[in-house]
Amino acid sequence: MPIPDYQTVMLPLLRFVSDGKDHSLRETIDFLADHFFLTAEERQELLPSGSQAIFDNRVGWAKTHILKAGLLESPRRSIFRITERGKDVLSQNPQQINVQFLRQFPEYLEFIRPSNDNATDEQVKVIENSQATPEELLENSYQNIRRTLAQELLIKIKSCPPSFFERLVVELLVKMGYGGSLKDAGKATKLTNDEGIDGIIKEDKLGLDFIYIQAKRWDTQPVGRPDIQSFVGALDGQRANKGIFITTSSVLAP
Repeated sequence: MPIPDYQTVMLPLLRFVSDGKDHSLRETIDFLADHFFLTAEERQELLPSGSQAIFDNRVGWAKTHILKAGLLESPRRSIFRITERGKDVLSQNPQQINVQFLRQFPEYLEFIRPSNDNATDEQVKVIENSQATPEELLENSYQNIRRTLAQELLIKIKSCPPSFFERLVVELLVKMGYGGSLKDAGKATKLTNDEGIDGIIKEDKLGLDFIYIQAKRWDTQPVGRPDIQSFVGALDGQRANKGIFITTSSVLAP
């Protein structure tokens, strides 16, 4: 099944700690992963940043929300247990516990109220209506910004001459650590003599091996099998072992 969102996790979490004992976040995560029949891959799936497992993050925020509503208490770091209020909530046999349910508790309203005087109730509604945790919202926004920036850069690159793209590719690989300085590591070859090779770069700072580059600054025309075969033939002509084919368009399936 899909990884449950943090609001879906709230009720099973509160039921798990209903025994009144102290529980750690780690054991709670493990129990809930079994409760939701998560696979090993789903348990290990990370946030886009790779900083934390998605499910761990969601359980952590579910715990935070119900703790701020007074249904849990934390006697010490990373340890929590159910409160009398939490037991009372469970005795009512709720069908679900979510952000809207928790708004009945004054402490929780204080928790979700924007601290910025310029903030509006719309920001509270975002919390109520979103199934994502704050980290997920931030990282999704960050990924959207990156995608937009990448699209804008691609449009800019496509508007430049092919020779610019060839030099850009060589400089990019140098910045990635190949071969040291730009002067020592790479060069763009002359278009009239390249025979399908647009750049040559040293694979390492010692210059023990070279990587040959083909850079196609194309707009809508996709790279097909003949283009790749031509590049491979050029590599054979140079007795080269390694090559990189980079394009601004797309690649047809072989």
